[in-house]
Amino acid sequence: MRSPRSVIGFWRRAARFRAVVPIMISLGLICTGTGLMTVATSLGLSGPGSSASTLQVVLTASPLGFLAGCLIARPLVARFGHERTFLAMALLTILAAISMSLTASTAVWAASRFINGLGLAAIFVVCESWINLYAEDHNRGRYFSLYMLVTVLSTLLSQLLVEIAGPHSPYLFQIAAVTIGLGLGHSLIVGGRWPALPPGIQRADAKAASPALQRYGLRQLILLAPVTIFGILQSGITNSNVFVMTPIYGAQAGIDAATTITLITAFSVGGLVAQAPVGWLSDRFDRRLILMVQGFLAALSCVCIGWLGNRAESLLLVLFFTYGAAAMTIYPVAIAFANSRLDSRDMVSASGAFLLLYSFANVITPGLAAELMERFAPAALFVLLASGAGLVAVAAGLNLRRPAQAMSVPRPMRLPGASE
Repeated sequence: MRSPRSVIGFWRRAARFRAVVPIMISLGLICTGTGLMTVATSLGLSGPGSSASTLQVVLTASPLGFLAGCLIARPLVARFGHERTFLAMALLTILAAISMSLTASTAVWAASRFINGLGLAAIFVVCESWINLYAEDHNRGRYFSLYMLVTVLSTLLSQLLVEIAGPHSPYLFQIAAVTIGLGLGHSLIVGGRWPALPPGIQRADAKAASPALQRYGLRQLILLAPVTIFGILQSGITNSNVFVMTPIYGAQAGIDAATTITLITAFSVGGLVAQAPVGWLSDRFDRRLILMVQGFLAALSCVCIGWLGNRAESLLLVLFFTYGAAAMTIYPVAIAFANSRLDSRDMVSASGAFLLLYSFANVITPGLAAELMERFAPAALFVLLASGAGLVAVAAGLNLRRPAQAMSVPRPMRLPGASE
């Protein structure tokens, strides 16, 4: 049993971690509201009056906005700082939700979805770059695990809100706006100011925010940590396909709708419960080794799922849980690995590049998965998913052969910047 003195010492050492909790609460509320917006949009477009062109325009607007958000977040942070950019983007998502509650116009919905994607991407860039600047290498994995835990939990909470309000409720967008507003209000009133970044952290001066001089390019990222590139692409492939394409897979493979929903829930719960232990492990062992094990487990789970088809539903439940635990924890470990090798001045730009890669995989792979399923077999979905996870395992294994000192690459030229 711990003595009171050791408990007090632990409480003091955890002060930095506790300071992040209010930010994560605000982020969780905002992500819950935006998740509810996505569900409400899908439900609103599922009626008999919606045409295929309307579906395409509205559903494509959000990933396009996400891409735009990744591009604008870095100059916004350079000019206004992390906290004010976070608050401004949260306000934008509230306005988008309110606009969708006022009219069913396709143009308004498409514009609102674009704004929602833009705001959410910028919020992710802000949070990831701020965490990287605030954390240290020995605890970066735990901070990112908390971040991922919050985003996964918010997905589950948005589904719960739909169940409580009813899928046909006319007030889903209003509930989404209120939920995002609670996150904004918590950050402004309850959470207080964001903790100051460590001394010596530099950010780009607003007048010197030249993309050519400040952007940390894809080539540098590939040279720095190629396994991170594969990890991010795998995460985009997984998140865009499991939630969107698994119901289609279930229908084609002869799995009833109730079982399919249970399998997706098992996947989400696996990702939820694995965040903390994987984050703890990634701070104590070589993150390349962790990524290799994660990639192998995820690929093996996908192969087994595709092979089983609609047989042995209890085993499928275990496999989806294992797949979620392995696949949904790859992103934070991959990001923590790359950022442990980045200069602090490059982290905002790198976070935007990481999310651009993520959104690229998120946009293009559902169509590829649908084409493969139609041309070959429903199990082709999990062949695609297994391929992405397998590449992570291979890249991590090859990267383990490189000595640690060979991981750094020359930084691009920078203009002097002001402090955060």
